[in-house]
Amino acid sequence: MSAFNTPEQFAAANKANVETMLNLANAAFANVERLAALNLNTARSVLEDSIANAKALLAVKDVQGLVSLQASLAQPLIEKAAAYNRSIYEIASQGQEEVSKLFEGQIAELNKNLATALDQAAKSAPAGSDTAVAAMKSAIAAANSAYDSVSKAAKQVAEIAEANVAAATSATAKAVSAGTRTGAKKGA
Repeated sequence: MSAFNTPEQFAAANKANVETMLNLANAAFANVERLAALNLNTARSVLEDSIANAKALLAVKDVQGLVSLQASLAQPLIEKAAAYNRSIYEIASQGQEEVSKLFEGQIAELNKNLATALDQAAKSAPAGSDTAVAAMKSAIAAANSAYDSVSKAAKQVAEIAEANVAAATSATAKAVSAGTRTGAKKGA
């Protein structure tokens, strides 16, 4: 028995596959666009900060002023680097989530079509083949259960990674802030 009984079913399946590929391509392009915008904005900000920092360095009159300026320049730099890394992580996470949703939709559709095909096969199958059809349905259910477990585990890993990135960013900002205050006190 063929999965596609009519040319219309074959055409519909092809159309759905093309739409999925277009959605994947659009999601990829959107993420590349977001990443390019982030990089452009970051480059612009770094250039502006570099110019301002160079002007501030040229205005320094003594060692104490240099130490004070160094302390005041370090923290914003680290905070901006942490924000940039967090933004990259968010773009990557959202892109992965979009792709996962598309694949989950495809798998759900595939399961529906497979169940329909099995039901049709069972109707036209010879007597006594109920066991084989039940075994196939059981195998499909087991595969779906395994997929769900792996998917849930992957989501948990992503959540843990996100929490770790947030904690590391916070710890870095606190450490730099404490180091900056200590350096400023020594210079005073």
